[in-house]
Amino acid sequence: MTTRSPAPGPATAAVTVTWAGANARRLARQHLHPDAAATASPFAAPGDAAAAMLGAHAQVLSAAELSVGLRGDGLTRTDVRTALWTDRTLVKTFGPRGTVHLLPAADLPLWTGALSAVPAGPNPFPENARMTPDQVEEVVAAVGHALTGAELTIDELSDEVVARTGPWAGDLVMPGFQAMWPRWRQVLHLAGHRGALAYAPNRGRKATYTNPGCTPLPGAGALPALIGRYLYAYAAPKRWAAEQFAAQAASGAIEEVAFGEDGPAWVVAGDTDVPDAPVRGVRLLPYFDAFAIASAPRERLFPGAAWERALGGGQAGNFPVLLVDGVVAGVWHQRRSGRRIAVTVEPLKPLSGARLRDLEEQVGRVAAIMEGTAELTVGPVTVGPHA
Repeated sequence: MTTRSPAPGPATAAVTVTWAGANARRLARQHLHPDAAATASPFAAPGDAAAAMLGAHAQVLSAAELSVGLRGDGLTRTDVRTALWTDRTLVKTFGPRGTVHLLPAADLPLWTGALSAVPAGPNPFPENARMTPDQVEEVVAAVGHALTGAELTIDELSDEVVARTGPWAGDLVMPGFQAMWPRWRQVLHLAGHRGALAYAPNRGRKATYTNPGCTPLPGAGALPALIGRYLYAYAAPKRWAAEQFAAQAASGAIEEVAFGEDGPAWVVAGDTDVPDAPVRGVRLLPYFDAFAIASAPRERLFPGAAWERALGGGQAGNFPVLLVDGVVAGVWHQRRSGRRIAVTVEPLKPLSGARLRDLEEQVGRVAAIMEGTAELTVGPVTVGPHA
């Protein structure tokens, strides 16, 4: 896929890609295109579906289950949970930006290798809360050792880390949710990036962690491979990634294209085919769906009133979204009671009869994935921020 280039490129690109074409290709490659003929065979396994979107955002696990299910062939939330906790073909861990993701277990060495190689950036914590580089390494090693062959709650893990490092790791200097957390918690996500930590099944309402037994690939090989996969599915990131993209362009692994009026962009070398036909049809995407978060330019995917209503102050993912003809055209929400799922869709413009029939089919699919029975209500047309 394509987006604005992270760094200046050649004066003239050999290929021009329109946003409509790029958007249609993203939808097709993630098996979200409303026209089944535009998409290859649907994914039969949750891990394959997660791989297509480079991981499912899992801050809300039920939303991740729906994201994976929407890209599969008859997949349900039980299939996702089985893959996660029984078959272990999915892993719940800290992914890009330190946020929780579902990643294919087969890709975990690639992900941990690439994430470990990304510079950490400025330390955001106060001076009295920081750790030295040696302390960081000591804590990551302690986390990995404590979780090997074990499933521990955060409190149990904290006791183990402090016992293996020293009292300094347990100093309550980290602002948490209405409390102060021990110092070592600032590198919890880093332990995930190093392959030393992943989520295990909940113990009651408490999350637990384990060591997934992953050996990260060397960053020199993992980063180019991940860049290629990202471009195939989405677009090019910015800032530090510009150096990585320049190196990949020099090697011939990626190439620059003209992205319509949005300027230059990157694609995998030779991967320049895009659909000619515009996207037509309806899709429902849950909270934090990877397509809505990663597709760019964002103002194209959230045009007009959708920017105010569905972005929540510029942050994608805070609202489940209604896609009409490939762009955000409203929001939706659900309320579950037993097997009954009350789905309310709030479009930004009135929907035609054909679009309403498409919407009913989509609501039925959501219900099948979530193993319930849905009742659809089309709410009033909404414009501007939700009151």
